[in-house]
Amino acid sequence: MRLEMNAIVKSYGDHRALDGVTLALPDIRTLAVLGPSGSGKSTLLRILAGLETPDAGEIALDGDPVRFDEEYLLRHRRGIGTVFQSFNLFPHLTALDNISLPLEKVHGYEASEAATYALQLLARFQLAGHALKTPAQLSGGQKQRVAIARAVAIKPRLLLFDEPTSALDPEMTVEVLDLIAELRQEGRPLVLVTHEIGFARKVADLVVFLHEGRVLEWGEASHLFERPSTPELRGFLDKVLRY
Repeated sequence: MRLEMNAIVKSYGDHRALDGVTLALPDIRTLAVLGPSGSGKSTLLRILAGLETPDAGEIALDGDPVRFDEEYLLRHRRGIGTVFQSFNLFPHLTALDNISLPLEKVHGYEASEAATYALQLLARFQLAGHALKTPAQLSGGQKQRVAIARAVAIKPRLLLFDEPTSALDPEMTVEVLDLIAELRQEGRPLVLVTHEIGFARKVADLVVFLHEGRVLEWGEASHLFERPSTPELRGFLDKVLRY
């Protein structure tokens, strides 16, 4: 998938989260977006998902411009699967219903068809025995796997992960990262915002490094990790890879 961003600006009050982000990525397979806290990573992801509107700039996916009017964005969101760090599951619904209800209400599935498909996904992600549990009855790793199953269920053109392991303990983190690696092996286009730098180094094809709302470096992951050219990226990697 091609991604083009031209001079994207987004501010919240006096804080400029993105300050003229420009990118031209010819072939996204697994893109890791790295940077220190507050660098604009999550804002960039939310704009890609159609959940935030930039103050200025343009975006295109596979050459198709993204319009930021509500009618267009409703269609756009149906083709983007987003997994959040806080899971964003409906607390009053079972794991099964968290997956099947959006398929019914947004994607036009019949109730029985949606339930059958949701059960297949739960089984695939080792959650079949938890189908009738609510989020409060699930562990953090199980909740995140339900959230990933929900994102995959809509057969998205692009999967977005916003710090998907930041709320998990180490054992659950490995379980979720293994699942993301599996999705990557299937050839699904992924954009991953993460502090799990070792994982990003292992699975990413491309890396974008954000600093204070700007793209300081981007390119092939192997090159950026081995030979960062800016002092900001060198300092960032020195800190996060020290231990």
